[in-house]
Amino acid sequence: MNHREHFVLFMIKNNGTIKLSNNKILQYFHFLFSSFYLYFMKKFTLTANLINIFEEEIYPAYISVEDGIIKKINKISTHRDQSLPYILPGFIDAHVHIESSMLVPSEFARLAVVHGTVATVSDPHEIANVCGEAGVDFMIKNGKEVPFKFFFGAPSCVPATAFETAGATLDAIAVEKLLQREDIFYLSEMMNFPGVLHSDKEVMKKIEAAKKINKPVDGHAPGLRGEDAKRYTEAGYKDTVTISTDHECFTKEEALDKLNAGMHILIREGSAARNFEALIDLLNNYPDRIMFCSDDKHPDSLVEGHINLLVKRALGKGISLFNILKAACLNPVLHYHLPVGLLRENDPADFMVIDNVANFSILKTFINGRQVAEEGKTFIQSIPVNLINHFNCSPKTPKDFQIKSAAPVINVIEALDGELITNRLIEKSVIKNGILFPDIENDILKITVVNRYLDTAPSLAFIKNFGIKNGAIASSVAHDSHNIIAIGTSDEYLCRAVNLLIESKGGICVIGDQKEKVLPLPVAGLMSGKDGYTVAKEYAAMDKMVKETGSRLRAPFMTLSFMALLVIPHLKLSDKGLFDGDKFEFTTLSYSG
Repeated sequence: MNHREHFVLFMIKNNGTIKLSNNKILQYFHFLFSSFYLYFMKKFTLTANLINIFEEEIYPAYISVEDGIIKKINKISTHRDQSLPYILPGFIDAHVHIESSMLVPSEFARLAVVHGTVATVSDPHEIANVCGEAGVDFMIKNGKEVPFKFFFGAPSCVPATAFETAGATLDAIAVEKLLQREDIFYLSEMMNFPGVLHSDKEVMKKIEAAKKINKPVDGHAPGLRGEDAKRYTEAGYKDTVTISTDHECFTKEEALDKLNAGMHILIREGSAARNFEALIDLLNNYPDRIMFCSDDKHPDSLVEGHINLLVKRALGKGISLFNILKAACLNPVLHYHLPVGLLRENDPADFMVIDNVANFSILKTFINGRQVAEEGKTFIQSIPVNLINHFNCSPKTPKDFQIKSAAPVINVIEALDGELITNRLIEKSVIKNGILFPDIENDILKITVVNRYLDTAPSLAFIKNFGIKNGAIASSVAHDSHNIIAIGTSDEYLCRAVNLLIESKGGICVIGDQKEKVLPLPVAGLMSGKDGYTVAKEYAAMDKMVKETGSRLRAPFMTLSFMALLVIPHLKLSDKGLFDGDKFEFTTLSYSG
């Protein structure tokens, strides 16, 4: 239903009058404005300095837009006009899990357009691990409700491994069915890189399903180097680039190995994993094979900025503007064959207007010829959200979190700020009456993963570097299966934090000395259905509260969410036990040498 049809229906329901409540009056004027906009703004013109990425030129131009399409571009002069603003294609996040913003797609869009983002290459892997194909459908349908370009992939690893409990399974038949859809654009990140290297039949069927219909295959192979990187890229097809991207490079050397193997490298700067500084120099020599992405971005971070921040930082390092814009605007469109405009005649009118290339302040954002943002204000309206979820576990008791052991030395997970990888530490245990306790003085706390799909005993271990002195934090955002994960200084705190999330059917929470706070995430236990700016404010307050308990991590909730991510080395915890990411097998809490 278009805006004018909405408006007519609205008037019919209200008997053609405007004797309404304040809220309905606001709705009335929104529909009226939308109808006015669509009727009168189907055709408009702009005069600005056009940044032509293809020709690597900047010149004043007269741009004519009609029915969402750029009909004509008239070059006015060969010399830029300093009195005019600048116009360029919109930014694209080349790999992001929308769910990690804790916002549904429609709310993510409202925040992103303010920063000049017009599209995302989105992997619905998180909600698929909770709700299966129904979760993928939810993301696509919700995203289509707003003027923003979401390009979703078919999740390749649901569940991510056999060593954890997920809420759903997408086998090769289900993945092939998804890939046949016109609204699915690629095979999402193939995290099971051991499966690729060892030609696992199920893994290869999924890759083949994408390959035979010429849809790109995204990669995920942290730390893979040399011949292994080449074998992974080929995925069994000799001398062929089959898995064509990677966003998990931690070092320049690793990225160069993958570039030499034929991959495109995505420079990631999210709320937890940040690889910009390590990789950005590659853009000087590989401008056609680099893209920008956030991967996982929390709501408060999205309010502050998006791909625009990477553009500004790259400019500050003296990198060519055109190389930067290839990574931010052009390369994702070409690689994924996206129907996104690149500021050419007959392209969709997807672009932004900025003040100048020095400040790079975004003045306006347009998608399909519709203005969606201006000077920090979004024009996309919030929409009602239908809830979808999968939560089926009972409240716990403090005794459920006891660890009975006499082990004098234990394996401990070391969390690293700004990284998804962890280290394995060997530490002395604190034993009282045959029970292991946290060593708060040395910042060794207890961590638990609680199965949210079935009633089972919590999985328990110890972790270092969260810094909490008295309290606990918990989250039902726990990659990749999204069971409940919590860290605390006592069994009582752990139990309370876990039970708060069971009561709310998902969310994040923090418990400190005589205070507690919960942000419910009722959409799959991953996302809120509320206004994105409100969620960002609530999340920021919780982040502040965690840091007041002693945490020194930049994004403690984001770091927490990756402590169950088994496909990233070195030591992690699933609902089934402590996991060695190097050997890809379970290990014991007690260290035996």
